Amino acid sequence: MFSKPIRERVGVVTLGLVAVGSQLVAAGPCDIYASGGTPCVAAHSTTRSLYGSYNGSLYQVRRGSDNATINIAPLSTGGVANAAAQDTFCKSTTCLISIIYDQSGHGNHITQAPPGGAAQGPLPGGLDNLASAIGAPVRLNGQKVYGTFIAPFTGYRNNDANGTATGDAAEGMYAVFDGTHYNTACCFDYGNAETNSRDTGNGHMEAIYFGTGDGSGRGTGSGSGPWIMADLENGLFSGFDPINNPADPTITSRFVTAIIKGEPNLWAIRGGNSASGSLSTYYSGVRPNNGYQPMSKEGAIILGTGGDNSDGAQGTFYEGVMTTGYPSDATENSVQADIVAAKYTYDPSLMTSGPALTVGSHISLRATTACCTTRYIAHTGGTVNTQVVSSSDSTALKQQASWIVHAGLGNSACFSFESVDTPGNYIRHSNYALVLNANDGSKIFSEDATFCPQAGINGQGNSFHSWSYPARWWRHYNAIGYIAANGGEHDFDSPTSFNDDVSFVVSAGFA
Repeated sequence: MFSKPIRERVGVVTLGLVAVGSQLVAAGPCDIYASGGTPCVAAHSTTRSLYGSYNGSLYQVRRGSDNATINIAPLSTGGVANAAAQDTFCKSTTCLISIIYDQSGHGNHITQAPPGGAAQGPLPGGLDNLASAIGAPVRLNGQKVYGTFIAPFTGYRNNDANGTATGDAAEGMYAVFDGTHYNTACCFDYGNAETNSRDTGNGHMEAIYFGTGDGSGRGTGSGSGPWIMADLENGLFSGFDPINNPADPTITSRFVTAIIKGEPNLWAIRGGNSASGSLSTYYSGVRPNNGYQPMSKEGAIILGTGGDNSDGAQGTFYEGVMTTGYPSDATENSVQADIVAAKYTYDPSLMTSGPALTVGSHISLRATTACCTTRYIAHTGGTVNTQVVSSSDSTALKQQASWIVHAGLGNSACFSFESVDTPGNYIRHSNYALVLNANDGSKIFSEDATFCPQAGINGQGNSFHSWSYPARWWRHYNAIGYIAANGGEHDFDSPTSFNDDVSFVVSAGFA
């Protein structure tokens, strides 16, 4: 990592190149910001270097088998993350993203979010969850990398940041998000927040928000959402009027560049498709009334939560920065061109591994734990459990242990499983238990009923992680089905026999 702030080390950006010492290298977003006079004071990404000369650590992963960690660096200076190093390190176990490093040289790394005024995290000490290291695979210029998939109750923070804007000082920020991953809960944010994880009043935040609002009736754009908005504390704003800005469009692109910037009594929302095209300005004008002019920014950095640790939101983060000073539209347009040139691409084949499943087939799933190799995933009423089943059992029992494979209701790259004996009912998770429910067509049902098979963690068959909570895997525990985290907060998250309990051999269905 840089030993000095990048602004002391970088020359002028010309034609996509930046002078570093006597050499010219391909410019990154933070080189472009520096050339525009608004250098980065925080730069975070699990997918790539954000400076042409950066070759330090991008992020750290921690594995479940022994809590060992590894720092993931780019494959080459200024390049994309070395996902193969992560895959090797995490083979036959689970991994979480424990640190996202700051590339700017200011030391503004973000780590597991502490408890806040609105929410105590679910882990001991009130900490938020960490993100699964495999929840958001994509490609950059053809190379596999991993984004940061934020499930509800997951968050990262730095309450002691260095050089970020405070008070009414000017700043800019951008982030690249998954435009299809969002919800209505508060608040999927990236940006500037309170330093004590509490709501300290209007205007004490300035962060990018992505989603469909917080349910308060404030902060909407045109259509049904999701929208890029600003979380300014005690309000999600799409413009001057907190209720509605029809110029703030519903986002439809798979990858979205989201920009918020502000200076005294002026702020803007800009956005665009991260995979193609240019930026548009959705709002540029005066601050809202009632405590937002002047601003009272505090300078902490958040990802995935609100300023008071409201942590019910979901979203996916690939990269983002915060600057000092108010970036020009021209600078941001050049940054957008750099993002497009990175060639973010969604590749469904990256979402699954291990023995293949066939849509339309009937399957049964046998446990591999030594105690339970005659038990199969089945159901009794709405409870998903394991039961001893053989070919000589009754038709009713064999049907209870048989499932129809469908393309994932919430993500077609993964799968959903319909009951053979209760048509229209699917395995889903609810309060971390696996249950059998009728498909009500809702967004939350579709997401909670979608699971992504991977090569069996214990080397046998498949393991299935939840699409919406990818750090959690199908597990049988005392013969009941759960989505379990390796060493999480519940009894059924126990690391004892975890790898065996989450691995299942898939065979042709009993029925």
